Amino acid sequence: MTHSLPELPYEMNALAPHLSAETLECHWGRHHRSYVDALNQLISGTPLAELSLEDLVRRTSGTVFNNAAQHFNHSLYWRSMSPEGGGRPRGALGEAIARRYGSFGAFRAAFMEQAGSHFGSGWAWLVQEPDGTVRIELTRDAECPVASGGVPVLACDLWEHAYYIDYRNMRRHYLESFWALADWRQAEMRYESVPVVTATTPPAARPPAEKEDRC
Repeated sequence: MTHSLPELPYEMNALAPHLSAETLECHWGRHHRSYVDALNQLISGTPLAELSLEDLVRRTSGTVFNNAAQHFNHSLYWRSMSPEGGGRPRGALGEAIARRYGSFGAFRAAFMEQAGSHFGSGWAWLVQEPDGTVRIELTRDAECPVASGGVPVLACDLWEHAYYIDYRNMRRHYLESFWALADWRQAEMRYESVPVVTATTPPAARPPAEKEDRC
């Protein structure tokens, strides 16, 4: 299959003043596009061309993984923001965050602290576990939770190209603006679409059958 750059779910200037049209033109139009183009070149004519994007992330390494994962990561990142974003999550996702962190405010503070102190390039995620619990996860470079079995429901890009045009080296200011854009409605839908695996008690061992007396 041939991978393609996804259309943005909003106009190029729709996230201003938090993220400018210039940032999106550079980030989406150049950086993200370069990952897609490189990925297609790398897998063309190979068995990897038959795999889905998520399977490429799970099953490859090296250059193929880097470009596939960055394509996946950025695609989710664009859908993690909206001009109508902000506020806080509701429903099952809001409850899961409150159970894990005590409150949305505590979760936001923990996310800001961890993402703000992350050294170098990478990503900050809100990840759903198979049992429905959630956690903050930080990854380096192109790494993402999909490779280790997690389900990301919200993505925040920590590479400098995500914010340098608008915020220079002030990552914390960028993170503060991210909360004004975070699309919790989409995050709630992603969270609720994943089946929850509940722990079950294994069936009791069947006692050995008595030997039939044939004498």
